[in-house]
Amino acid sequence: MNFVDYLNALHPAVLLTAVFVFGLLVGSFLNVVILRLPKRLMHDWRCQCRELLGMEGGDEPEPPGLVVKRSHCPDCGATIRARDNIPVLSWLLLRGRCRDCGTRISFRYPLVELATALLSVAVIWHFGISPEGLGALVLTWALIAATGIDFDHQLLPDQITLPLMWLGLFLNLWLGLFASLEEAVIGALAGYLTLWSVFHLFKLITGKEGMGYGDFKLLAALGAWLGWHVLPLIILLAALVGTVVGVALMILARHGRNVPIAFGPYLAAAGWIALIWGDRIVDFWLYL
Repeated sequence: MNFVDYLNALHPAVLLTAVFVFGLLVGSFLNVVILRLPKRLMHDWRCQCRELLGMEGGDEPEPPGLVVKRSHCPDCGATIRARDNIPVLSWLLLRGRCRDCGTRISFRYPLVELATALLSVAVIWHFGISPEGLGALVLTWALIAATGIDFDHQLLPDQITLPLMWLGLFLNLWLGLFASLEEAVIGALAGYLTLWSVFHLFKLITGKEGMGYGDFKLLAALGAWLGWHVLPLIILLAALVGTVVGVALMILARHGRNVPIAFGPYLAAAGWIALIWGDRIVDFWLYL
């Protein structure tokens, strides 16, 4: 019996509990990615700009890497102890405050950890311990990281979207995981060109940029993973949720019409829904 067969032989409650705990640990790492990756990218871009312009000023400290340096409190700089870094539980025990300085710790950290754990459980519940399940876990975690970064910075890094697209093409070439290779290639092309066309049409009519190039690449990645046939569903769901949230923000938070809203999180959410229930939704729609 190999390791995969052993996992599948476990009682579902035991397996899903293990997935939940592992998802909490992955969510803790995704918090680090969401926090540190944009800072490193900004640092690298500034250094490249100074180099191209022949400017001096290399005294800017380099931000920590994703796995090299331990986490610390952004207010007092104290290193976070191992016992204070247990996903969700430490936040609850510390009542959402730093042990050293008492600064409030954002609720988003345990939220990302808990969301990662729950979505991981949902993926394994749906696909089981299988190539599809493991691939869906990777896609889910990447979408969570992209969502968090886009919420904070309105940025979808190429370091996430492009490897995600190539990985989707590779898995569908190698295993036909979620779509045939032909469907995956057409999905990547159609995903990019669809939003690219909308972007330029909107800019031609209004003179404004309605979205970023990262959105094109994220939809291309989803098309590479899931195939071209789910793209209409993803775009429809993302547009619907984005419109509802945008109107709610304008009414409740009094956001002006000119305040930009990140579209990537809605694409990511729609893509995850399509990953789990896409075929059922499409079949239901065709039935109607």
